[in-house]
This record gives sequence, structure tokens and C-alpha cells, in this order.
Amino acid sequence: MLKDTGERIIPKEMKPTNGMLLEHISRYYFATPYAYGRVLDIACGTGYGSQMVAKTRKTEVTDLIGVDIDPETIKYAKHHYYHPKVTYQTGDILDGTLKEELGQFDTILSFETIEHVPDDREFVEQLKELLRPGGTLVLSTPFGQGRGKPSGSPFHYHQLTEEEFRNLFTSFTDVEFYYQRGVTIEPKRPDIHYPIGVVVCQK
Repeated sequence: MLKDTGERIIPKEMKPTNGMLLEHISRYYFATPYAYGRVLDIACGTGYGSQMVAKTRKTEVTDLIGVDIDPETIKYAKHHYYHPKVTYQTGDILDGTLKEELGQFDTILSFETIEHVPDDREFVEQLKELLRPGGTLVLSTPFGQGRGKPSGSPFHYHQLTEEEFRNLFTSFTDVEFYYQRGVTIEPKRPDIHYPIGVVVCQK
């Protein structure tokens, strides 16, 4: 059985009313209309989201690669979330050879990943390298005290402020920002606290 760290989403081991599970699933539902062609789900975890996107967009998606740094998690994904259009493999987004190994993608999904890497700017640049011209990136992250400051989570290097998050995507085009509160993902409304930011942008 895959170890529950408190950070990893294992839907088959969680109650359907679990708030963290619902938040994660809602991000994949939000992203599915953007998925087309070759899709990369970076830090795919247990694979439930990769399978969900492939099923929902079976006519628009040609193939989907789910990549995660943890071999045991990839093993679990292969066993529990098989889909004929989905391939799971281990990999590190900060590995400069990933583009040579995987090629480029029309769509990249990256949910709650950027806070797990030491250099968020390098992370975004690597994603951009993996994205084809005109391709779409959908990315989310929790807000916090800012780059280089404690986040309160032992799994996060830091959590960006909203301003730092928005500034990461100035080199992209058609940039749209959304905000998540529970299962709701929407444009920002005044006087509402949103703990998570979501961006949809094109290369």
C-alpha cells in the first residue's frame, strides 16, 4: 500500500467528502477543457487526474504522460489508473534532459507542484521549454508568506505571495488568473480570501 504522507492524494483511501481530495479533483475538472493534443501532467501523483483528463478528453487528447519523481507513486498509478492513452513514468522537472527525453507538449498541467521545488522561476522556465509554441499551461499553487520564507509545511520549500505568483508568467501570452476557494475556481472577487492561485497561459 502506498504510504499516506498527508500530502499525497490517494482517492481510493480517502473519504469522498475529504476537502483536500475535492480541491484537487476540482482543479483537474477546471483544466480538462484546455487539454488537447499531447498532454503532460507533471507531478501526476497517483494518476487519478491523468486518467480523468484522458477519459474526459478522449477525442481531443492524443496521448498523456504522467510524470512523478517518486517511483512508488508511479508504480501505484500504473496499477490503479490505467488508460490506453496514458503513460506513467518517473522524472524530475528540473532535469534539463527531460525535453530531449519526452519532447514537447500542447498542454501542460501542474497542480500544487511549484511549491515543492527550490527554484520556482527555473521550474516555470523548464515547463516553458517543454511547451510547444501556442501550447497551454495550467498551473496552481497555494499562496503564502513569499519566496524563501517558511510556509508551515514540511513538504514545501516556500509558498509564493500572489504578486510573486503573477510575476512568474510575464513572458507568456493570453495569461488569465483564477483563484480557488474550496472546490470553487473563479476570477478574483473583492473581499474574498483565496488560498490558492491558478493560471492559464500560452507560450
